[in-house]
This record gives sequence, structure tokens and C-alpha cells, in this order.
Amino acid sequence: MLPTLLWLAAPGALLVLTQSAVSISDTYFVGRLGTEALAGLALVFPLVMLLQMISAGAMGGGISSAVARALGAGHEARARRLVVHAMVIALVLGVAFTVILLVLGRPIYALLGGSGAVIHNALEYSDVLFCGAVLVWIANTFASILRGSGNTLVPALALIGAAFVHVPLSFGLVLGAGPMPRLGIAGAALAYLIAAGCAAVVTGTYLWNSPLRPARSELRLDPHLFREILRVGLISSVSSVQTVLAAVIVTGLVGRFGAAALAGYGVGIRLELLQVPLVFSVGQALVILVGTHVGAGQGARGKRIAWTGAGLAATVSAVIGFGAALFPAAWVTLFSADPAVIEAGSQYLRIVGPFYPLFGVNIALYFASQGRGRVAWPVFAGTLRLAIVAAGGIACVSLGAPLWAVFVVLAAGIAVMGSVTAWAVNRSDWTR
Repeated sequence: MLPTLLWLAAPGALLVLTQSAVSISDTYFVGRLGTEALAGLALVFPLVMLLQMISAGAMGGGISSAVARALGAGHEARARRLVVHAMVIALVLGVAFTVILLVLGRPIYALLGGSGAVIHNALEYSDVLFCGAVLVWIANTFASILRGSGNTLVPALALIGAAFVHVPLSFGLVLGAGPMPRLGIAGAALAYLIAAGCAAVVTGTYLWNSPLRPARSELRLDPHLFREILRVGLISSVSSVQTVLAAVIVTGLVGRFGAAALAGYGVGIRLELLQVPLVFSVGQALVILVGTHVGAGQGARGKRIAWTGAGLAATVSAVIGFGAALFPAAWVTLFSADPAVIEAGSQYLRIVGPFYPLFGVNIALYFASQGRGRVAWPVFAGTLRLAIVAAGGIACVSLGAPLWAVFVVLAAGIAVMGSVTAWAVNRSDWTR
């Protein structure tokens, strides 16, 4: 099980490195436009993250799971029909993202604390990017379909290639390098969409020439097949919203302790977020393997695969978490030499870092549950974490507790979330 899991996860891990480079490069290029542009980019970031998490991880996981279960059961025609339904979902939700963000973008960014020139920059970036949200949805949907068939290499290579297009294009369009027009912050958004379009063309062409290409007679729509995708994808989308909402709440709470505390927390949370894409690559492999085995009626083996993946994720997270807890300054000083920032960041890592293994277990078993086609318990565990963070954090601030108390609440949220997910998977019967 482990070698196969590693083989399927390897392309995703490589993709993590290139997508991290895209995020860092965009921040660097926009940062050269000034503080207000950088702040505007930061305002839009949670919504861009939500777009990616829902299209690639939540609904994408539902699509991969449905395709993998159909192929595992030997129903190739059903898998091809699922391709059609997945594309309809991508088009509808892509348009929905466009309409919502074009209409409600300004009030949303104001609610997140933006004003004046900061909101102006946020809208310049947001309006361009979300006008093309359908491209992002199509690229991620094609990739999810291919992953569901057991092919993780082609979508990874396509998205890696898109990253190599994005970085120089963003540089040229943001700063006006060479013959390219200087579009400012909007240039980064345009580069994002062009790269997504390139990835969609590559994965779509491969899919069109694969056995998953639907025949003309398979283009009819069936409500049952929509439900097969949405019963996993919609519930998983709730988890994505919870993740973004928790990040927004915690940022607001820590910000009450001052700029140094917020900066220290921001540096510390980067290490936590670094684990998400690393474990995500393991999770994508779990969706395929578990979905295929469950579809083939081998639920018990699928459950063993899930625990193997959870062990691998916990190991990766433990190395990061315990290393950070023992030597927190080694990480924090990479970003700041301010003693107050170092102290706040070190506090966060010493308190929260040891609980990172449970964070990794939760993510891995969440994706394994997607492969099984049942994600209610992992989503419920995420709801518990959100409630603990919101209620506990607000109580700490209201009672005048020190910053470390807020970090204890964050650690408790991770512990409960990981433990509840593990308990639910352990007690469930995967043979039914």
C-alpha cells in the first residue's frame, strides 16, 4: 500500500513546490507597487484560496471520488457520463463565483477591514481574476477527473507547466517588463487566468483523447449522477468555508494584541499552512485508492489504506511540528528580527506545533472519507474546531487573557478536530 500511495502522491508534492513559488512571486511583484497594493492583494487572498479549495479540493474531491468508485466497480460508461456532469457543475459554479464577487466584492473587502486605496487595489485584482473564475474551475475539474482515473502525473505536469507560464507573465504584466503593458496589480490576476487557461487546454486535450471521452449518446444529464458528485462535493465545500472563516476570525482576534503579535502569528501560521499542500498530495492519492477499492467492494482494504495515509501525513506533520516547537526562533527569524515578533511567533509554535500530527491525520482522513463517499464526520469535526476557536478566542480577548491563551485555544481546536475524525473513521464500517 505505502509504495503505491507514495507513487501517486509524488506528482502532487512536486506541484506544491511550484505553486508555492507562484504565490511568493506574485506577492513579491505586487509588493514592488507599494504597501497599498500589497494590502489589497492580502484582502483578496482568502477568497482566491476559497476558489481553489472548493474547485480543486472540495468539489474536485467529489468528482475524483465518483469517477474512482465508478471505475473500481467496472462501470466505464458511468465514469464517462460523470465527466459530463462534472463539467456542468464547473460551469455553473464558475459563473456563480463571478457574479457573487463582482456584485459583493466591495462590501466583502470592506468587512475584512479594507478602505480607500486598499479596496481600490483589491477590486482591480479581484474583478479581473473572478471574471475568469470559470477557467479556474475547468482546469481543476479536468485535473480532478484525471486523478479519479488514477492519473496524477498529467494534471500535475499541466499545472506545473502553468506555473512556469504564470511567473514570468506576472512579472511582465505587473511591472511592464519588455513589450508587455504595465497593468499593475491587475496584471497578476490576468497572468493567473492565462496560466489556468493553459492548464485547462492541456488536461482537456488529454482527457478528450482518453477512454474517459464521453460518447455523443452519453451527453444526457441524470439527476442521480449530479447527486453522486454533490453529496460529497457540497459537504466538503462547507469544510473549505470553515477553514477560511477560522483563519479570518483568528487573525482578527490576534490583531487585538498589537502589530507585533499579528506579525508573529502570521509567521507561525505560515508553517501550519505549509503542511496543507504537502498533506494534500497524500490526500489526493487517498481519494483515488480508497474510492477505487470501495467501488470494487473492498471497503476493509480501503480503510487500511486510509490509515496508512493518515500515518504518513502524521509523520510529515510531526517532523514539522516538533521541530518548530523545539527550535521556534530558527523559523521566525527567517522573517523578522523584531524581538516582539520573535516572541509571539515562538509562543505560537511552542504551543500549537506539537498538535500538528493531529492536523495531518485530520486532512488525510478527510480525503480518504471523500474517496469513500461519506464526509459528514470530518466536516462535523471541522465545525467543532471552528466553534472552539471562535468561542474560546472571543472569551480570551473579552477576559483580558494573554496571547498564549489564544494559542492554547487554537491547539485545542486542532486536537478535537483530529481526534473526532480519527474516532469516527475507526468506528465506522467500510464494508457496507
